Amino acid sequence: MRTFRDLHRGDRPLVLPNAWDHASAAALAARGFAAVGTTSLGVAAAAGKPDGSAATRDETVDLARRLRGLPCLVSVDVEGGFSERPDEVADLVAELAGLGVVGVNIEDGRADGTLAPIDHQRSVIGAVKSRVPEMFVNARTDTHWPRRPTPAALEEALRRVGEFADGGADGVFVPGVTGDAAIGALVEIAGVPLNVLYVPGLDLDRLAALGVRRVSTGSLLFRAALTAAVEAAVTVAAGGTPAKDLVGYAEVRALNELTGGARTTVM
Repeated sequence: MRTFRDLHRGDRPLVLPNAWDHASAAALAARGFAAVGTTSLGVAAAAGKPDGSAATRDETVDLARRLRGLPCLVSVDVEGGFSERPDEVADLVAELAGLGVVGVNIEDGRADGTLAPIDHQRSVIGAVKSRVPEMFVNARTDTHWPRRPTPAALEEALRRVGEFADGGADGVFVPGVTGDAAIGALVEIAGVPLNVLYVPGLDLDRLAALGVRRVSTGSLLFRAALTAAVEAAVTVAAGGTPAKDLVGYAEVRALNELTGGARTTVM
């Protein structure tokens, strides 16, 4: 199996689908995705807790434990690290590494809508890389998400991306950025793989030409599944017939037995 870093060096960006439980991750692995990420919104919503509020540390670690053994590499969204103390974030990442996780996504956005100070984020990145040097740290900045893109937002994103990369991040993530000029500028200043969030209209070939190395689906799959589930219920209640090409009962049961005997946890 290719290493997680290798997956960021292909001719096209790595498409990293984001799962929220064992079944969704196993189904993605079964379809051939070499790596699967997690979505903090999906994990939080499934647990009935708020996203981005450091409320789902236990659920996040438990999910990583459940995904251990799947025939794919796993990257975990840890929000802001579930602590303001860099050493405690490093402890969390070390625990995840012990469960076979090869990457973490650490964001600077806070529940009150502010961004964590750059120096603080650099300290977090440094603590994690010092404790678990082999972990792929994807440093996310929320300058554009869920905010409206502005010239000032791009200026701040460029500053943060450069600082995070200099601070030891293996990759940087700017969800919400879409324009060619903005993406190109971020690629140039980062010097490490740039990750963008998929939104309708983004073309993988165009992103590859701009130098983007990773595209995440974020909460899209969770929201799509939720939409489809409610729509199926409404269809049945209205006397209709849901889609006939659904995953079968036996196929879902088989996902519980999906393991990867040759799986590697090389970062």
